[in-house]
Amino acid sequence: MSELIFDWNLRRKSSLLGQTEIILVDETLRDGVQSPTVNDPDLDQKKQLVRLMDQMGIGVVDVGLPGAGKRAKAHVLELVKLIRDENLSILPYCAARTLEADIAPIADVQQQTGHPVEVYAFIGSSPVRQYTENWTVESIADISEKAIRFGVDQGLTVAYVTEDTTRSRPDQLRVMFDRAIEAGAARLVLCDTCGHSTPHGVRQLVQFTVDFIECSGAHVGLDWHGHNDRGLALANTLAAAEAGATRIHGTALGVGERVGNTSIDQLLVNLKLLGLWPHDLSCLGDFVRLAAKACRVPLPYNYPVFGEDAFRTATGVHAAAIIKALDRGDSDLADLVYSGVPAGQFGMEQVIEIGPMSGMSNVRYWMKARGIESSEATEQALFDAAKSSDRILTEPELLSVLDQGEANV
Repeated sequence: MSELIFDWNLRRKSSLLGQTEIILVDETLRDGVQSPTVNDPDLDQKKQLVRLMDQMGIGVVDVGLPGAGKRAKAHVLELVKLIRDENLSILPYCAARTLEADIAPIADVQQQTGHPVEVYAFIGSSPVRQYTENWTVESIADISEKAIRFGVDQGLTVAYVTEDTTRSRPDQLRVMFDRAIEAGAARLVLCDTCGHSTPHGVRQLVQFTVDFIECSGAHVGLDWHGHNDRGLALANTLAAAEAGATRIHGTALGVGERVGNTSIDQLLVNLKLLGLWPHDLSCLGDFVRLAAKACRVPLPYNYPVFGEDAFRTATGVHAAAIIKALDRGDSDLADLVYSGVPAGQFGMEQVIEIGPMSGMSNVRYWMKARGIESSEATEQALFDAAKSSDRILTEPELLSVLDQGEANV
């Protein structure tokens, strides 16, 4: 295949992708279920989702915000127990406001389970948030420092999350980052909370933060957390990883507030195709379908890889090329000739239908695939029916055309 496809995607002269390990952070069970439309899965469904995350090599999971109430804390406790008892590799963490009242329940979970639980403590950082909340940069830094020190004193690893980082001033971010690191923060988390950023903006912000960390001399990790308001979440997240973020966040199906977050399943597909994900993704389809069911979110027909139409065509020229590849006995070629994603690599397959844009090759392939003996008359009958239709014909409709043809003989 490398002789047939020149891959410009692999020409990463200035990219850090592949130079450091990329860790995926799954936010489905916290930020994802904050969508007004999304259902909060039951505990058994959450457990199965966490198992599948671990199986695919996802490194970190947000198991919830225990400060939100009794149900949330109970689920967090049980999920951490699951990770401990089943010896899963995935690391649990909990979201918290930069308040002792939010961090204390997380410390309690860690103490009860004897298993490490990280804290991602968040606070708004942008001037628009400062103006709305009547905060100052110093008051944000004071609140943050107090909360981080409390978490560290409780034996927790604390990441510092600046909400709306992508609309924040660099001089003010320096103050917040500096105070957070002094207080013991182990990671800085850059957030495109309102989906404001473009890939160029992401690179500028990540590079600014990488330079800040290097100049500080601190050993601090860097995360990227993006939303999809401009439809750029996936591109932005890949840009963040290219620029130096080593933990990148997403949710199943991109669920989340407003139009959602970065889709973690699409992230996995892209990292796999870039040769940067060594883990087996054969269960990715199961993960997507379970998330859709558990969150009660319909899977769009045109959703990448796992939507109904992802590998389905009725267009004559497309189908003809796929059929020619299959006739060569080359399923890999059939997967790539009209698709940027190899269907078989993710447990899917090419599907050829018959409709008004189809050619005779669609008809012949459809009959051959079902072991139906064809003749010029039956092929023409199906072709004519398709050309007179305004949509793809269903299998019962096509069989009915054949039955009518036999009845007229």
